[in-house]
Amino acid sequence: MSSLADRPDAAIAGELLRDVAWGLSRPQKELPPKYFYDRRGSELFDEITRLPEYYLTRTERALLECWSGPLMWALRPATLVELGAGSADKTRLLLDAMVDAGNGEVYVPIDVSAAFLDEAAARLRTSYPTLGIEPVVGDIAEPLEIGVDRPSPSLLAFLGSTIGNFDGAEARQLLRNVAAVMRPGDRFLLGADLRKAPAVIEAAYNDAGGVTAEFNLNVLRVINRELGADFDLAGFEHRAFYDRSLHRIEMHLVSTDDQVVHIPGVGRVRFAGGESIRTEISCKYDRPSLTSLLAAAGLRLERWITDADSRHALVLASRADETGRS
Repeated sequence: MSSLADRPDAAIAGELLRDVAWGLSRPQKELPPKYFYDRRGSELFDEITRLPEYYLTRTERALLECWSGPLMWALRPATLVELGAGSADKTRLLLDAMVDAGNGEVYVPIDVSAAFLDEAAARLRTSYPTLGIEPVVGDIAEPLEIGVDRPSPSLLAFLGSTIGNFDGAEARQLLRNVAAVMRPGDRFLLGADLRKAPAVIEAAYNDAGGVTAEFNLNVLRVINRELGADFDLAGFEHRAFYDRSLHRIEMHLVSTDDQVVHIPGVGRVRFAGGESIRTEISCKYDRPSLTSLLAAAGLRLERWITDADSRHALVLASRADETGRS
């Protein structure tokens, strides 16, 4: 799905309206997190990745600084395909290593926000004149339609622990979609946040500066703007907590009082004081759970790389039906 700001009104009125009507009619009201990411939401998330509490990006970047070179020299991909690329900041470590390895030809960033993606692609073309930069606007939760000539072999990357935003069934389907576009010799690089002290995890989603709260509220701004709804943002508060039984963070917007929201095409939606809309989950993994998840999607774990504190993992996988290992 392309960015809301970059799509015709008819497309917005269809998909967004269906998702909002379905999600707000459930016993636990919910909204898909993809609607955070208009231009403002993408900028806010980029800011979140630089916050001191948000260890995820910092830890993954350190791993990539250490391992991008060895991985690229071992795999020698001609094409790098990145799901949920965003600003592609950390990706430069992979691109530098791919160019240094001497086999890199094409980088294909895939993201929901077209405007954000195009700006990132323009910067990358200046930095990497020898690479073909071929951005693809798309919803990574849907079957992958890359639509770009990919010299072989390809490395498909899904970084930022974004796999955690999908529940078990959704994560398996997403990884099946990845496996479906992998060809012989291709590899998949996955970044995943690992299970650790709940206090450390919760702090990452409740930053002192309130940036994550602002990011969370942005989904209501999107609905107001695109559907003509009348959500009062001051009537909702950000809440994020770690569910120990499910090994995941849940992010909610909590109604501060009884209220009614009017959404054209949906009608009146009532909120009781204290009732919430779940806007995002972030599942945390360990090696057995990730191995099982990959296997269920037809993928085989080949390499497991973590930081010294085992906060984050880079996982290299191949198709399970492919003979041989990297």
